[in-house]
Amino acid sequence: MNPRLATADYSFPLLAWQQSLRLARDMGFTGIDVSLFEGRSHLKPTEALAQPERAGSEVRRAVENAGLVVADVFGIPGATFADLCPNHPEAAVRRKSRDYFERILQFALACNSHHLSLLPGIVFEEEGIAASLSRCADELAWRCEKAAQAGIRFSVEGHIGSIIPRPELAEQLLVQVPALSLTLDLGHFIAQGIAQEQADPLIPRASHVHARCANPQRLQASFKHNAIDFADLVRKLADHAYSGWFAVEYVWIDWEHCNEVDNVSETILLRDHLRSIGESLR
Repeated sequence: MNPRLATADYSFPLLAWQQSLRLARDMGFTGIDVSLFEGRSHLKPTEALAQPERAGSEVRRAVENAGLVVADVFGIPGATFADLCPNHPEAAVRRKSRDYFERILQFALACNSHHLSLLPGIVFEEEGIAASLSRCADELAWRCEKAAQAGIRFSVEGHIGSIIPRPELAEQLLVQVPALSLTLDLGHFIAQGIAQEQADPLIPRASHVHARCANPQRLQASFKHNAIDFADLVRKLADHAYSGWFAVEYVWIDWEHCNEVDNVSETILLRDHLRSIGESLR
């Protein structure tokens, strides 16, 4: 297996966006995950999604000029996980969330991205997990249909604070939404003390992978203190004929201690580790 390696523009937030693209190219990556994060990405979601086709075309040209391709478009529409949440109890918010989805889908198409990642939703305590999960499944199924019509693979990331923070909950959602795939980030499970093998049932449904070191004390850790068995993950993905990207996805935000490692150095170390794993599987 020869892993297709990308990194994320949001890994290097203190650089100008064009500089982050050049850095990704200079580090030997061929793909880039492009972010539209409200309040914290280089690209401003409000501006980009006002004219998504125009903005997406501009992004595609910039990425291609840097010698890269867009591996994934990753959208987070609000400052909190509840903002424009797909499964929000209020119908007016869900309508706005659907409009957001249609706009970011247009943006992804114009970027020439074949993959779109979003967050899945949250549990609304006033109604409980069963009702929140049921509405989540309905809304994500609608998004899967729209994405398929556009020729884009749509996925959600199971993350700390989401409706699917644990592998067994992600499995429940995937059963309810057969067309849905996952942006798989084992760090969100490992950081909670969940054994890596508990996420094995999710591997066949992975369409994008976020690779980042973690351990039971840290969602984001140095390579030296990493507890994720990436060799096991890559082998199991290869067994399921995984053809998506491995995005080395360090972040630099003041959340869950995710601003305490050297992103450039750790990105290079993990890049080299993934390359060596790929070479061993040839």
